[in-house]
Amino acid sequence: MNNRLGVCVIGSNGAVATTAIAGIELMKKNLVPRRGMITERELGKVLDLVPIDSIVIGGWDLRSDNAYEAALHHGVIQRHLIDQVKQELMQVRPWAATTLNKSHRSQEQNLVLKKSIREELKHIEQDIQKFKALHQLDRIVLVNLISVEKFSIVEDVHATIEAFEKGLDSDDERISPSMKYLYVACKMQIPFVNFTPNLTKIPALEHFSEKCGIPIAGEDGKTGQTLIKTVLAPMFAIRDLQVDGWFSTNILGNNDGLILNDPSSNKTKVMSKEKVLDSILGYKVDNHQVHIHYYKPRGDAKEAWDNIDVSGFLGENMQIKIDFLCKDSILAAPLVIDLVRLLDFAKRNGEAGIQRQFSFFFKAPYHAEGEAALHDFFKQYDLFKNWVQKSLMSSKKAKAPSKEELVCR
Repeated sequence: MNNRLGVCVIGSNGAVATTAIAGIELMKKNLVPRRGMITERELGKVLDLVPIDSIVIGGWDLRSDNAYEAALHHGVIQRHLIDQVKQELMQVRPWAATTLNKSHRSQEQNLVLKKSIREELKHIEQDIQKFKALHQLDRIVLVNLISVEKFSIVEDVHATIEAFEKGLDSDDERISPSMKYLYVACKMQIPFVNFTPNLTKIPALEHFSEKCGIPIAGEDGKTGQTLIKTVLAPMFAIRDLQVDGWFSTNILGNNDGLILNDPSSNKTKVMSKEKVLDSILGYKVDNHQVHIHYYKPRGDAKEAWDNIDVSGFLGENMQIKIDFLCKDSILAAPLVIDLVRLLDFAKRNGEAGIQRQFSFFFKAPYHAEGEAALHDFFKQYDLFKNWVQKSLMSSKKAKAPSKEELVCR
């Protein structure tokens, strides 16, 4: 198998993307431990995943800084480490993002104005083709790390691929940037990961991904507070402890935090975090609150604080308090690397459409219409392990020689 894998990132100068890029280059030089990635354990060998050393990353961003300058700006990785891969990072410059003239609001310079959505899509396709040719890549995976978009719902334009195509032709504003990139991924038969809370799981693109034979996974990477919530909630359910209230708040000072100051963008994020609890517990928690606040001094070093009120035997009330101080991008970047390698394998393994087995990576995991999303972390992980076992069995069968072949030998 040829193993040059390209990763096209939407939002390649963001904190998560530059942390992933720098991390990959540092790991290639054996300067840091290969930690935090399930694909760097035995799983990577048994599934024949693409080696980290064979991954090349490029992508689009509104900012024109190279990856070294962007990584320094975000301040996630220590300077002495970044400087050891300075030359490699300086070679990674983002491609110009595209937008329509009528929707142009940004003062950023790394932007190409287009007259129609169709022109935007063509530009995106050309960027991917150039990237693949330049680096002599065998395969591509597309990863969405774009900033949080305004809250949106599924409407008629999203219902069928026919309606969606008409929306593309008429420059329908209800077709978001995230949806455009997923459409391009389907057309080019490229696996797609939506690590953001932006709406991409719409019927039109879900069915289109199946038709085009590409695996898709999302939405909204599960890194910190929600990860803890989906681990603790099953324990409360199993032990029959009643959750009377769960108060969650976050403070962060990175670009995501700044964007989440906008009420519409904040709603998109909060809704993806709120859904998990009732699904796991099996009842509605009336006093479940989720708050996200921008606090500049913290930068990427987020603080996620939870207060949980539970009642147990004899109706006695108890409290649990959790204070998780973490770096958002340090938690997210290895998950992105895992997903890239797993989606690439899924494509090679003939998978298409929604990949439910990757649900444990996400706050709002993709699921089919009429199907409930699975949020319990342990049930999600069981789903993943079962998929791995089936993939291994399928692979062994594919490699096993037939009786005829044995006779020929």
